[in-house]
Amino acid sequence: MRPNPLHDVLVFLFNTQPLTLVFWLLLAGSLGFALTVRARSGADAHDGAIWLLRLLTGAMWWQQSLWKVPPQYDGLIYWMKQEVAHASTALQSAFVADLVLPNIAIFGPLVYAIEVAIGVSLILGLFTRLGALLGVLMAANLWLGLYSAPHEWPWTYFFLIIIMGLFLVDPPGRRLGADAWLRRRGARGPLSLLT
Repeated sequence: MRPNPLHDVLVFLFNTQPLTLVFWLLLAGSLGFALTVRARSGADAHDGAIWLLRLLTGAMWWQQSLWKVPPQYDGLIYWMKQEVAHASTALQSAFVADLVLPNIAIFGPLVYAIEVAIGVSLILGLFTRLGALLGVLMAANLWLGLYSAPHEWPWTYFFLIIIMGLFLVDPPGRRLGADAWLRRRGARGPLSLLT
């Protein structure tokens, strides 16, 4: 059978792995924040659309983290080797070859944690400016690292930079997310910069 998006989504959503339960809890949290914010301040179709787009982007980051769960790094090592071979600059290639790959026991969990943090940030709408900044940096790394990789379209990663950049400029958690809830509770100082 050819893979199709509906089948893939259903397999992802109804997987019996423990991280699927965590994902369902994150979805419930996202809906809870959305309903709480909506009940207190109202929302329009634009707010609902931003919530949905933020949720879907967060789900993408979450799903992409699942093949990097420690201590399984085979897929991550493969793509890092692709970055060594196809990076847009010799500096990035050398960095990955000489520092990242020999220290995969450190960088593997770091990559996983960052992608999980981005996913959680966007799904819940929590500290979305920080999540978006991390997303821009991760997407830029992919764009430059896989720029000339065969069968990769560099614009894919560049569009991800654009999406995450838009979220950085206009944090989507301020609409039907935990960021809106925090702001209504009076988040101030450095905390307000993250929301």
